[in-house]
Amino acid sequence: MTTTTGHAIVVGAGIGGLAAAVGLRRVGWDVTVLERAAELGEVGAGMSQAPNAMRALAELGVADQARAVGVPTGSTGNLRRPHGRYLQRARPGDPLALLGFHRADLHRVLLDAVPADRVRTGVEVTDVRQDDAGVTVVAGGTEHRGDLVVGADGIRSAVRGRLWPDARPPRYLGRTAWLGVVDVAGLPGDLTGSVTLGQGRMFLIHPVARHRAYWALLTTELAPGVRYDDERGAALAHVGGWHEPVPDLVRATPAGAVLRTDIHELPPLTTYVRGRAVLLGDAAHAMSPDRGQGAGHSLEDAVVLAHALATAGTVEAALARYDAERRPRDQATARGARRDGAMTASRAGQAVTTAMIRLMPAALWRKGVEPDGNPTWRWQPPRLPVVPRTS
Repeated sequence: MTTTTGHAIVVGAGIGGLAAAVGLRRVGWDVTVLERAAELGEVGAGMSQAPNAMRALAELGVADQARAVGVPTGSTGNLRRPHGRYLQRARPGDPLALLGFHRADLHRVLLDAVPADRVRTGVEVTDVRQDDAGVTVVAGGTEHRGDLVVGADGIRSAVRGRLWPDARPPRYLGRTAWLGVVDVAGLPGDLTGSVTLGQGRMFLIHPVARHRAYWALLTTELAPGVRYDDERGAALAHVGGWHEPVPDLVRATPAGAVLRTDIHELPPLTTYVRGRAVLLGDAAHAMSPDRGQGAGHSLEDAVVLAHALATAGTVEAALARYDAERRPRDQATARGARRDGAMTASRAGQAVTTAMIRLMPAALWRKGVEPDGNPTWRWQPPRLPVVPRTS
């Protein structure tokens, strides 16, 4: 095995960018992370991670730390209708495939695995240049020189904008979401995790910490950018008559803490690689949240990129391998998430979906939501050859 090492500049200090930094350092690369935000952190919302993502975290060496801040969630096993009837219901003792996280907690786990002096905040990337010897990234008025640049700077990626001028812009999927994290001590109803399907709407609940839960309401919206003075009230108008604890979760969330986001995806790219520049995470494959795989695929990307750079012999060969391995899987998952979202948004599609779920034998449903219940969750990471470091 031939190991290639060098200096990588990672643009973006979100979950994907930090995972890339952890993975690259693990295989012997020096890393500088550049982040536009003045302060590091994630938005005050939640997420879940499936077995594939947890395997990626294990290969990055932080699975134990992640499990310590995650909470098992039964959302995939508990499907309900707005009046409270269960379409499918998990039994006590059923294996739970997903862990619920507050995004900030998982972000902190990754941030703690990168030396503080390798992360620079408050610097916006304004130019990316390449030559035969490497790359130059201009950020905050300073030039940073490296052997590789990793664009992990999200759906509005500056790296992609500079080096992929032919890429189509993100497209709106006709849906919007309200998000919240709330203290649930004393609230009635099932808070172990669930998904409730209404007409053109979906309400998700994940426990994310002791006495705290994350909720998300997804519904259709003709155009992006529609906003209300009272976003909590707007969300409650959609679910005020639904079963406990749905309206209670919305009411219990401080009005200023209810987040609103419009759902976009990135049209598929023909390549993740341009010279010694590579895209990762939402910068490469931002997708609808309906399969809960956006951050999980970012973690997978990070592991595969690190492995390719550790084993391929040259940077060029490593990036070609990464592109060949990641792009088909990422884009297939994005297509599936888009289809799932379209079914949820359509009243006819949701009627078909709920009928199929209702008719499915409970044993077959439970098998499908076990940790190895679908091909996406069964993904196995390559083993990273850990290179001892002194810094």
